[in-house]
Amino acid sequence: MAKERSLSPEARSILGTQISRRAVLAGAGGVGAAGLLAACGGGDGASAENTVRWGNWPLYLDFDEESKTYPTLVKFSEQTGIEAKYFEDYNDNDEFYGKVQAQLKLGEDIGYDVVTPTDWMAARWIRLGYTQKFDAANIPNKVNILDSLASPSYDPNRESTLTWQGIMGGFGWNVEKNPKGIRTLDDLFAPQNKGKIVVLSEMRDTIGVILLGQGVDITKVTEDEYMNAVDFMAKKISDGWIRGVKGNEYAEDLTSGDATAVIGWSGDMFILASENEGKFDFAIPESGGTISGDNLIIPSTASATGKANGEKMINYYYEPAVAAEVAAYVNYVCPVKGAQAEMEKIAPELATSEYIFPTEKTASRLNVFRSLTPDEETKWAEAFQQAQGN
Repeated sequence: MAKERSLSPEARSILGTQISRRAVLAGAGGVGAAGLLAACGGGDGASAENTVRWGNWPLYLDFDEESKTYPTLVKFSEQTGIEAKYFEDYNDNDEFYGKVQAQLKLGEDIGYDVVTPTDWMAARWIRLGYTQKFDAANIPNKVNILDSLASPSYDPNRESTLTWQGIMGGFGWNVEKNPKGIRTLDDLFAPQNKGKIVVLSEMRDTIGVILLGQGVDITKVTEDEYMNAVDFMAKKISDGWIRGVKGNEYAEDLTSGDATAVIGWSGDMFILASENEGKFDFAIPESGGTISGDNLIIPSTASATGKANGEKMINYYYEPAVAAEVAAYVNYVCPVKGAQAEMEKIAPELATSEYIFPTEKTASRLNVFRSLTPDEETKWAEAFQQAQGN
């Protein structure tokens, strides 16, 4: 139990829950358990009358180890008669978008009826006309979205998006290699982690955490401040501190021992802790962490049937009891009103989790990377890629 005592109270409470979890890390390229309700690989074939095809990220839906199924999806299918085909095909926003961009432009089926991009990428899909507006009558549970998430700049009336989960970006670490934890950039770049640090390929999280550590307000960051942080990362790469800039597969580096410290996501780290006897932990940096959301959207290429089935599924996941069941597994910020009360019934120790239901005090330590113009997005992303040697 010595190892568990070195963990944060947050990780201990999550380790103590009896909710069945599985770190879906076995599949190449982060695909993992995709295909347990569907054929492996990307979504393909037009949606049939009784199916819905959902592309999502790994470690991002409740999974039962014994039955090898996703319990909430099984219940959805039982309730509606709609077969849910679930694909863990997201590793990185740009990578996923690159796979489907050509078909979106041509108006051809991309193989998914629901996809799950992060806020800034959802804004791009909307801007380019690659989403369909919801039929509000099919999603009455839309009213359950938290007030703080109800009117984002890219979709003020939530006509095309609903938050799947909120994402905290901060520091994750191997507790054996970092027994005192990681709270600052200096802690991250401590000698024991040299050559074993991985940072996210999501630019707004990695550069956001670096900028905050440099005392910069990321809600107002200038180009000079941004480029200075990119230069900082580039030097840490060239000097051998950072071993990789990765998407969701960074979790595999931690479990294999190739990485001992990361700029990563809260929910991933707590699932890894629960599946590895408390070997990992997570913290919001002292200087502040990042907050963003992944969004359920219906692509412009989904058929009328696929759209209707997708709306039924989105509505189902906005039922508070269902949202609580998912949150108990993924440990990300739950976007649904009423889920906290439902969580008290199934995992009371998680109902007070600051990482699932953050109080105002915790929320004040989280920062949203400011919106970029299309020109800034291109220029800043290119600088981030160049810093990685791409």
